[in-house]
Amino acid sequence: MAFQTKVYNSDEITILLGPVLIDEGFADGEFLRIEQASEDAQSVVGTNGEVAVSRTNDRRATITILLLQTASANQGLSVLSNAFKLSPNSTGAIHPFLASDQNGASKYAAKNAWVMKPPDVSYDRTAQTREWQIECANLLRNDGGNNAA
Repeated sequence: MAFQTKVYNSDEITILLGPVLIDEGFADGEFLRIEQASEDAQSVVGTNGEVAVSRTNDRRATITILLLQTASANQGLSVLSNAFKLSPNSTGAIHPFLASDQNGASKYAAKNAWVMKPPDVSYDRTAQTREWQIECANLLRNDGGNNAA
C-alpha cells in the first residue's frame, strides 16, 4: 500500500465568531480547543443484560481560543463579551461560529455561540497568552483529514 504525504499548516485554520475573523495572532503551540459538553450516547444495562442506548441530544461545546495578547482579535472578542454582559436580553451577543481547516476537511460550525468568559490576564516581560472561552449550542462537526501534497 502506497501512502500519500499529507500537509497540515496552522496558517490554514480560520476561526470566525460573528463579525470577528481570527486568522492571526495565535498563541505558540495549541491555539484552538473544541470540547463537546456531553457524550453522544448513554447506555444502561438491565438485570438480564439487555442494553438500552439513549441519544443525549446535547450538542453544546466549549471552544477555547488561545491568542497572543498582541492579537488584534482580542479587541473584537472583547466587544462581543461586553455586548453579552451589557445588552438587554443579550441582544446581538449571540453569533454564528465557524472553525475551518482550509487545507483539509475539518469544519466546526454552530448558529449560536457566545463568549462565556473573557481571558484571565497577566503581564510579563514577554507577550502572554489570552484564553477566550466560547460556548455554542448545537455544534455541527466534521473531523476530517488533510489534503495530499
